[in-house]
Amino acid sequence: MRLAEIYEGFADGTRRRILHLLTHGPLCVCHFQTVLGEPQVKVSKHLAYLRARKLVVATRRGKWMVYALPIRPARALSANLACLAVCAREDAGLRRDAARLRRIAPAVADALTCAC
Repeated sequence: MRLAEIYEGFADGTRRRILHLLTHGPLCVCHFQTVLGEPQVKVSKHLAYLRARKLVVATRRGKWMVYALPIRPARALSANLACLAVCAREDAGLRRDAARLRRIAPAVADALTCAC
């Protein structure tokens, strides 16, 4: 994983929002759609971009894909995720995303068995 790939992943607002949401745990594409208010195609394209650069991992559960942060992220990714967590306290948009995620928490409780 190159540092430039990490920065490119964080450079886009939607990808940054996705990475922030994943700091709360694994999510299915439908959960991202609900929280971000974006269509499945857009969410999936951003997730594919992040996955290709190894910033996220995916697990297939039936016909659904569940995304998560790597179990052992590269040191540079961990540092940038920690910075994102700090910045999220000040960013109104990221705080709104976290609040939306909390509201759908019952549906997200077991994302690995998602049946959207």
